[in-house]
Amino acid sequence: MINPDATSLSENVTCRPAAVSEVSAWWYCWSWGDRMHTADDPAGAANKVARVLAVAGE
Repeated sequence: MINPDATSLSENVTCRPAAVSEVSAWWYCWSWGDRMHTADDPAGAANKVARVLAVAGE
């Protein structure tokens, strides 16, 4: 995803299975590998990415 108002702000998000069985089976993950949001809520994940890519003052 890229913010068209600030093209230097971009992020690659992946969706991966969890390594631990007691948590949700699939997760959206940030490019550096940290879990971001459960895959069963794509709108919630999109909101997190939008907040990260927002230009200050928007």
